[in-house]
Amino acid sequence: MIILEDRKLIEAKFHNEQEIEDLVIANSEHFFGPSSVLIPKAKIRTKDGFGTIPDGFAVDIASRVWYVVEVELGHHSVWTHIAPQVTKQLLAVSRPETRQLLTELLVQMVTDDGAVKEKFEDEGIKEIDIRKVLGDIFEKPPIIGMPIDAVSNDLREWAETLKNDVRLWIVKKYAQFGAPEIIAYDIPEEYRPVLDTTDRNDQPKSGIRTYDVSLADLVNAGLLGEGSELTLSYKPRGGKRKTYKGVITSDGSITVLGQNYSSLSYAALACIQDAGSERTTVNGWISWKTQGGKILSDIRSEYLENKEREAEQLDGEDG
Repeated sequence: MIILEDRKLIEAKFHNEQEIEDLVIANSEHFFGPSSVLIPKAKIRTKDGFGTIPDGFAVDIASRVWYVVEVELGHHSVWTHIAPQVTKQLLAVSRPETRQLLTELLVQMVTDDGAVKEKFEDEGIKEIDIRKVLGDIFEKPPIIGMPIDAVSNDLREWAETLKNDVRLWIVKKYAQFGAPEIIAYDIPEEYRPVLDTTDRNDQPKSGIRTYDVSLADLVNAGLLGEGSELTLSYKPRGGKRKTYKGVITSDGSITVLGQNYSSLSYAALACIQDAGSERTTVNGWISWKTQGGKILSDIRSEYLENKEREAEQLDGEDG
């Protein structure tokens, strides 16, 4: 239940898959990353329709991965509905002409949409290199990206059997008690999946993934100090570059522009919007730097490496 002043919003059922699909399309960067571009199925036209068209495709430019996006309802049978459908989709996208079509669609989106073009620019990818970068991405097997309202044991077991990596995100719907037409949705924080089979054969010994690390963890580990300053520099399209300073607080949050944020990404988003950007998501881990110029994602990697060493030492002692 969610309490908003004197209102109570209670969990409600989605009407159908389309309701979740519309939610994902409108908020795709919160699932597939702030540097991602979504190609909804409405943009896809082929002679044979691919056989089975998924709900979309997403390309995360920063991570150089791509997704077959399949929105589902948790009550659907894994073995008679979800598994056969995804199998057909994977067979279709294995064809070179399918990947070529996706490349052409993305190139056209770069031409037509300044926001898409900016994402490539932010990653240092020049227009002349876009086709090559996309070609390299599409050479890799796609990840099955599945936003869903509930994850069953059958779904988890099936996901673990696939050769392709699978990422599942839980989405929830809430309706106001006594006024069900007033609706709120709960989507993942910081594009965190509830299940991720990536690198399943090389799981970190510490059990900690990148998603699980917070700024507070880095402060508690002594890698960042209370009161330390972080900087963010940003230049929006057609605007002037601005530099912002954030201060790390004792609880591992960051204060910038007179407001305190527990999330690096939302702190960064407040800054780039203040600078004039219309973007609605940004990766705070690569946006903020220490006074020494170190990117926070590098410090996060150092934290994870330390945890791995600690876990290996414990394994050695137990052995």
